[in-house]
Amino acid sequence: MKHRMRSRCGIDSKIHTRRGIFMQVDGKAARIVLTDFRTPQMRAFHLSWFAFFLCFFAWFGTAPLMKVIREELSLTKDQVGWCIIGSVAITILARLFIGWLCDRIGPRLAYTGLLLVGSLPVMGIGLAQSFETFLLFRVLIGVIGASFVITQYHTSVMFAPNCVGTANATTAGWGNLGGGVTQLAMPAVFAFFVGTLGFSDALGWRLSMFVAGAVCAAAGVAYYFCTQDTPHGNFAELRAAGRMPEKKATNGTFLEACRDSRVWALFVIYGACFGVELTINNVAALYFVDYFEHFRTMDNVQAMGAAGAIASLFGLMNIFARTLGGWFGDKAGLRWGLGGRVKWLFAAVFLEGLALMLFSQMGTLLTAIPTLILFSLFVQMSEGATFSVVPFINRRALGSVAGIVGAGGNAGAVAAGFLFKTEGLSWPTALFVLGAAVTASSFSAFAVRFSPETEMETTPLPAPETELLGTELAGQPA
Repeated sequence: MKHRMRSRCGIDSKIHTRRGIFMQVDGKAARIVLTDFRTPQMRAFHLSWFAFFLCFFAWFGTAPLMKVIREELSLTKDQVGWCIIGSVAITILARLFIGWLCDRIGPRLAYTGLLLVGSLPVMGIGLAQSFETFLLFRVLIGVIGASFVITQYHTSVMFAPNCVGTANATTAGWGNLGGGVTQLAMPAVFAFFVGTLGFSDALGWRLSMFVAGAVCAAAGVAYYFCTQDTPHGNFAELRAAGRMPEKKATNGTFLEACRDSRVWALFVIYGACFGVELTINNVAALYFVDYFEHFRTMDNVQAMGAAGAIASLFGLMNIFARTLGGWFGDKAGLRWGLGGRVKWLFAAVFLEGLALMLFSQMGTLLTAIPTLILFSLFVQMSEGATFSVVPFINRRALGSVAGIVGAGGNAGAVAAGFLFKTEGLSWPTALFVLGAAVTASSFSAFAVRFSPETEMETTPLPAPETELLGTELAGQPA
């Protein structure tokens, strides 16, 4: 079969399956071309990762500034622990809701609304004058973390099975990059307000957060005007034209996803990788300041800048590590089917747990920094591997599945947060215990199984070559 149909975008509309017939991709992109900003698929790709990047940046904007905030508000270790927990707790509910909402109104409107509403507490946290008000705003900011679900939903409906794992992993990874960039950028913005403009420390961190919130609001407006829900148009237009089921057709999809044990296995797995990343983003800068002698002779600006620079290495690995996780997932899927994706997921999470336990035992910067990078590599590859599996669980309930699994990441972060607020438990010990829990959680991957029919329907034959050359992250379809 040598004939191939092509869409108006110049993207293959059909790919070969194991049964020797062509499978309709329904306008989904079968390759990723990073220089393409014209097609709806690639516009969704670029805007979804950038919006998530800004959300992640704002979500953890206070983390590298906690030394100043802790001193101003006189926060205890227990109160700092509650702030860590609060920052990720509400995101569990927000991700469950936003996944359901995507199935009903589409990712374009869902993202626009989330960015506009979520920007308000990001800017508003500058009004906090006590632990209670700071914690309240920190909890409300966590709503913006639901942006991850929309990012994964949007790329899942825009890209074909042969590259959807790579697309999901890349958009999520580049979005997570905001967690590393904020460790560098927020101390720099703080230094600008304090060192250059002469504001006080108390006003400096507040203005820094206002800037982060304002940028998120602007991104919400851009998302509304520059994207569409599917390759063929927006949900409302497609429903009006009779080309898509009405909203009521999505009734019951959330419960359908809840009844699938594989969804909850992935919930645990994602808690063991993304939950750990959220936790490290919250504690890394303060961990280095408190547990490494190197920082104790520095003033606030110097200490936050240096610790933030080291902590940023963890998040900056997202520029390629999460993509690798999804890309390896796609490669394993092409070679061994959906079961191959699951086996790769187990290996990545298992090695993540071992690397975290190793990092917890490092007592000098000379050994801690390279171990942190190794640990970060496996964390983010595990996340990419997880969402190379998610699109194949239940396509009718894609939003609900993505929401539940995404919420697992935050549930894991909440559970980990209690380790860091426990009196008498040092943070290195807490990290070791967390690493052991991650290693044990990796075996949940073996509960994710697929029927032979699903394997045949969703696994394409290998393409002639899948390349990482130039601007392409995925190769041509078979």
